[in-house]
Amino acid sequence: MTAEIVVPAWMRTQISAEQYDSWSEEQCAGIEIVDGMVIASPNASKRHNRLARILANALDAAAGPDWNADTDFDVRLQDVPLTNRRPDVIVYRAETIDLTPTRPEHVLLVVEVVSPGSETTDRIVKVDQYAKAGIPFYWRIEQAATGVPIVYTYVLDPATKTYRNGEMFTGTVKATVPFSVSVDLGVV
Repeated sequence: MTAEIVVPAWMRTQISAEQYDSWSEEQCAGIEIVDGMVIASPNASKRHNRLARILANALDAAAGPDWNADTDFDVRLQDVPLTNRRPDVIVYRAETIDLTPTRPEHVLLVVEVVSPGSETTDRIVKVDQYAKAGIPFYWRIEQAATGVPIVYTYVLDPATKTYRNGEMFTGTVKATVPFSVSVDLGVV
């Protein structure tokens, strides 16, 4: 005898931006929407969340008054079909703090912390989506077996809407773009 998995109706049909916008914060937590379909995100590890928080705090302090850095909220990449991503860290225009949804033109940098199960999405799929949406900078943090994270940075080529390789950092990030920031992620 096999167990049958019952999938809720809202996970089997495309949803619109209007439908999604009517959901509560609790309903939207832990999911992303890709081409109108709900994608459940696995719970992140404590290490993953700590890396994101330490980096967001450092970016927020370094960004100056025009930019904020934060974790865990949606970026609306497109309305039809609806695509919302929830980057691990987002640097966005301070003046847009009360605007919902956050759109690519509000965002300077997105960061993804790669975890088991998100490798292909973070390394290939999201890179392409963020670039096509016009987000100027993308950083990817790999959690190396040594425990010392590796940070890969990418810069948007606006003509091709693709990212080109930027700097790579092991442990300590000492970036000069999009602004100067130094943070030791090797202490996590």
